[in-house]
Amino acid sequence: MNATVQHQVYTEVVETQKVTSKKSFEELIANCWAKIAPSWPLKNLIAVNPLAGLEDLSFESALNNAAAYFQQADMPTQMQAINRESIKWLQAFFDDGQATIHMPNRHLGLFKSVISLIKYDKNLYKHDLRILDDLLEGSNYSELELIVKLLSLLEVEKEHHETFMTLLLTTLPGWSAYIRYRTDWPDKIDAYHPFSVSKQDYLAFRILLTYLMWPDAKQIIQSHNSFNDHRKTKETYQRIQHNDYYFQQQLLNKMCVDAKHSGIIDIPKAQFIFCIDVRSEPLRKAIESQGAYETFGFAGFFGVPVAIENQATGKSHASCPVLLKPAYKVTTENRKNQQIISKHKDLHKKVYQSLKYNSITPFALVEIMGVISGISMMVKSLFAKHSSWAGIFNKRKDKHTSYNLENFSLQQQVECASDMLKLIGLVENFAPIVILCGHASSTKNNAYASALDCGACGGRPGGPNARIMASIMNSKEVRTELTKIGINIPDKTVFISAEHNTTTDDLTIYDEIPNSLQELIKIIKADLRVVQHKNTAIRLQNMGKNRKVKSVQAAALHAKDWAEVRPEWGLAKNAAFIAGPRNITQGLDLEGRAFLHSYDWQIDHDTELLNTIMTAPMIVAQWINAQYLFSSLDNVAYGAGSKITKNITGKIGVMQGNASDLMNGLPLQSVYKSDNEPHHIPTRLTTYIYAPLDYVKKVIDRNQQLQQLFSNEWLHLFCYDPILKSTYTLQRSLTWKQAH
Repeated sequence: MNATVQHQVYTEVVETQKVTSKKSFEELIANCWAKIAPSWPLKNLIAVNPLAGLEDLSFESALNNAAAYFQQADMPTQMQAINRESIKWLQAFFDDGQATIHMPNRHLGLFKSVISLIKYDKNLYKHDLRILDDLLEGSNYSELELIVKLLSLLEVEKEHHETFMTLLLTTLPGWSAYIRYRTDWPDKIDAYHPFSVSKQDYLAFRILLTYLMWPDAKQIIQSHNSFNDHRKTKETYQRIQHNDYYFQQQLLNKMCVDAKHSGIIDIPKAQFIFCIDVRSEPLRKAIESQGAYETFGFAGFFGVPVAIENQATGKSHASCPVLLKPAYKVTTENRKNQQIISKHKDLHKKVYQSLKYNSITPFALVEIMGVISGISMMVKSLFAKHSSWAGIFNKRKDKHTSYNLENFSLQQQVECASDMLKLIGLVENFAPIVILCGHASSTKNNAYASALDCGACGGRPGGPNARIMASIMNSKEVRTELTKIGINIPDKTVFISAEHNTTTDDLTIYDEIPNSLQELIKIIKADLRVVQHKNTAIRLQNMGKNRKVKSVQAAALHAKDWAEVRPEWGLAKNAAFIAGPRNITQGLDLEGRAFLHSYDWQIDHDTELLNTIMTAPMIVAQWINAQYLFSSLDNVAYGAGSKITKNITGKIGVMQGNASDLMNGLPLQSVYKSDNEPHHIPTRLTTYIYAPLDYVKKVIDRNQQLQQLFSNEWLHLFCYDPILKSTYTLQRSLTWKQAH
């Protein structure tokens, strides 16, 4: 089609085409985006089911659809070229501080900033077409109107509009997922940007580039519709089914035996409240083996949805699950010298980054810092054991930081405290010391570091939340109010905060201990050192690390090795979510594969506690499970590829090479022992609840999301009824069957 004819077609479209219903077309666009799951940036990576947009389908059907949309091995060369051009513009627009020269006009939004500059891009603006001039220079049309007009110019039939636009999203799914995060999960605490983007904005951008580079792009619809490789997905589905069944039989055999076991301690010498993270499970078992200790599991933000602001730098971040928005703002209070250090560190980082990424100064920076950097690298590589950089494990051990809770009213503090204690069933028999254990990971040179921190804290360390909750629990005013609702915490009981380093199994205690408990805390710390030796030995063995040095020292060396691609396994092999009292799992070898949430049905008279567990932490566990499952099934389509060949772009995500899509999900080394030997076992989450069957039925009956997930087999559910003394399993029809 020559320029004159093309211009005539465009003019006819502009003059005659009328959108039947703006609302209906907006709904069409919403349907396209519904297939895209969000993806968080590197600084706070959150586990997400990459097929969350297909959860309205059965799991098997979703596998088929996902193969057609996301696992496109033979993408048309024209679409690949469009993707390369798209990536170039998206990198520039969304850069979060990596680029030296920023893209102009970002304040206009993605589409308008691109069309203001596109005339200078010879790859796209090859001919002086009047149609292009009309689109880019003389139009005042909205993005929605331009989408409609461009679809007509591409001669996409109306009944294929949704499929075509969906394919423009799924052929570049990584960037589409990031846009979904930016548009649907606005976090003004964590991700403030002076430039904006909308779904229509991004879609208009993609359609415009498609129109400029591939006038016959509607051919992609036929290619998509002809996809018929269901044999491979059926094999995948059957393999997952087999893995599910094998794991469930093992779990049920253990649980049936242990349901009769009772490990309740009248008055333990200490109680630990851990995150439900699967990495906490082996540590809990090891602690309990040391004597009269009792452990509980709860989401690692400890029920305080806060935004934490650093007093020294003014920077804030959300420290709560992404399903929640921060309800309270907490400010750190540092000693004066700590504020100065923090400010200097922040200033040093800014100066170094500006010199590093500048187009000229890196040469001088190399000359100035070369010798120092060289010595540093040599020490880290050859003498890591004696390196002064071992202090990375102490980076969160600052005991001079406290938290200002003035934005918490007394009533709000009481609600947070009572909700947590009721959810875990700790409403009596308090130990002299109750330790709230957040968790974090310490690794070097790891772009995925935040994925190893606490997901319940928004991909951040859990120590601050533990400290906030400990402060609330120790408040005399809060305890007085708790007494009024039947929770009597003895005056002698002290809540203290700690942080579990999941890479080294070091457990750091933050708070000052009263003199009356000094002897007890010494005993606890001594026991924790024994526990650390036990756990690190098992951890290193599971990672195939046979070191001659002691396990604790070996784990520390392993964690600070800047060339280590597998600093820890994270949540690999996760397979179960168990809600119930600790005595049903105590002493069992769950192999670090279970999320353990404490729950006592006998104090849950209206099933609200169980409802909270099944609609919040269980859903998050299902996201984590699905991320590991799909990252191991296809690490290119759903994972992040190899760490060795990755490149960080814009400080927001990872690419393979210099022009790939954003790679979402987990890297190869997080789910594979080697390039060809898997470590994670692809299974769907199996939930096991210890409660009367009627309790579980009530929760499912009033939650449509749960009905969808269970009926479509995205996760499995077993219920042990302590009254009927029997285990039941939920069928696809949402009917119950006695398990054997």
